[in-house]
Amino acid sequence: MGVVQELESGNEWEYNGCIVPLDLYYEIETQTWLKVNEDGTVTMGLTDVGQVRAGRLLHARIKNVGKVIQKGKPVASLESGKWAGPINALVEGEVVERNEKVLEQPDIINYDPYGEGWIVKMKPVNLQRDIKDLLYGKEAIEEMRKYIDEWDIICMRCT
Repeated sequence: MGVVQELESGNEWEYNGCIVPLDLYYEIETQTWLKVNEDGTVTMGLTDVGQVRAGRLLHARIKNVGKVIQKGKPVASLESGKWAGPINALVEGEVVERNEKVLEQPDIINYDPYGEGWIVKMKPVNLQRDIKDLLYGKEAIEEMRKYIDEWDIICMRCT
């Protein structure tokens, strides 16, 4: 097993170097996160664990503003030297903003997956319905811990 260090501060949890903000919703299998914004939109991105598993990201494609995406369908795709795959929408909705910085410099996700490395903002059709499938709080922490242990992951920021 890797370095077992667990810290919980006011707004994030850390395990094996992996940061998990406590105010986000997660889909553990795809290692994606969702934040509910005050204006009713949601922001999505790749988790710290997801960026480590992918490796240094080299290419990104994000659906255009105005595009309506079904839940579970690709809203973006990312590619590294060892991995390429979709980032699926965690909610059904319309793309209202895409992160142009990520399009220009995809590895910003490796440096700051929850901040400047967000991928897309969407206006959900039915947030309450879709969010029920996502994990939050202690439930998210427990499942993330299992995932990190199962894959023997130690998180590091690519620099």
